[in-house]
Amino acid sequence: MRKHVLLLAVLSTMSACLLPALPARASLLTKAWVSNTGTDSLICGAITLPCATFQRAHDNVFAGGEIGVLTPGDYGQLAIIKSVNITNDGTGEASVLSGGIGISIGASAGDIIILRGLVIDGQVGGSIGISIGVSSAVHIQNCVIRNFEASGIGQGFGIKMNLGTNTQLFVSDSIIFNNGANAGSGGILIQPTGGGGNANVVLDRVHLENNVIGLIVDGAGGTGNGAHVVVRDSVVSGNFSDGIRATSLAGKAPAFVVVERTSAVNNAGTGLQADGPRATMLLNDDTITRNGTGISAVNGGQLITYGTNLIDNNIGADGTPTGSFTLN
Repeated sequence: MRKHVLLLAVLSTMSACLLPALPARASLLTKAWVSNTGTDSLICGAITLPCATFQRAHDNVFAGGEIGVLTPGDYGQLAIIKSVNITNDGTGEASVLSGGIGISIGASAGDIIILRGLVIDGQVGGSIGISIGVSSAVHIQNCVIRNFEASGIGQGFGIKMNLGTNTQLFVSDSIIFNNGANAGSGGILIQPTGGGGNANVVLDRVHLENNVIGLIVDGAGGTGNGAHVVVRDSVVSGNFSDGIRATSLAGKAPAFVVVERTSAVNNAGTGLQADGPRATMLLNDDTITRNGTGISAVNGGQLITYGTNLIDNNIGADGTPTGSFTLN
């Protein structure tokens, strides 16, 4: 009897050794789904087995893959390290609730990130809604970014683009409000750094409302090609300080902003301000009214009009452009 037991034990051990090793995880998906009833695991993501968080879904898809939303819910903070497309169309509120950074993007050169239909909420104590580092392009569409009001250095921004590489940012049909706590914080910060920082940005049909500063374009931290920003068909309103501020220093990177068909109204500071010898704004068909000051160019900054602008009825001085030209 004992011999039979020993033989069975040996055969069992041999069989176990001959079995193929189980993979550490299942194969990556081309599309992963999330749901408020989902469960995070190494194999979640199928429509019949959705994940519970954006982070697990991101980790379970190929670079360049997609994440879809099945139900309303809070899907947690997210660190993006590869190309990915996160889309919520018509399923209800898909939230990222964060007391820190809602979505951080630290991908690679050539990576493209798309965020659509998300509500990113700092719940007052959050530091940054979307923090953009290395990537080729970031597309933000139909999103709400709000309540990032942490008061630490470098905190209190709806979107912060602080980078030393060549990156493009496109924001459309989105509202960014109630962000900022300190004097230099607010809705969006575009801040190239070092010798390689080059930010090309388009804001189209964007509302920047009730932040500290609506939009800051800052070239003073870099020596490269700097920031080139187009603001089109947008509203910059009710901000505690300036609506749009472009700033730089002599010998530093340019801060160049084109403002077209945009309203800067009811900002407590200056509607549009260019501060520094390498800070330039071009204005066309804009409305600047009911601000503390209409427009202002200081320390060698340039405000150049090339179209018809309504700059009137501001609480303080309306201000005048530093130059103009006519398109042929």
